[in-house]
Amino acid sequence: MAKAKRNCFQSESRPDKELKDLVHRLNRIEGQIRGIRKMVEENVFCPDIMVQIAAATSALNSVSRILLTSHVDSCVWKELKAGKKEALDEIIFAFNKIAK
Repeated sequence: MAKAKRNCFQSESRPDKELKDLVHRLNRIEGQIRGIRKMVEENVFCPDIMVQIAAATSALNSVSRILLTSHVDSCVWKELKAGKKEALDEIIFAFNKIAK
């Protein structure tokens, strides 16, 4: 059973500055991943590849933290003020996913 598509910013769009920052970060991460693939294909020294993997992982974690902060500041806050306590369960679930 497929989950219904939900939008975080239901009544408005994501702020332009945040959107541009996230897209910029994700584009850089995409380039890092392509670089890692090339390193693997070229049989580069394994520890050098692992350093790049750690950098890409750190960059992805940074994107997750930005999204989580934005989600709490906007969506979760509004839902909690409206008495929708399930928003707290959702944010705990999301936090547990990125905290691993």
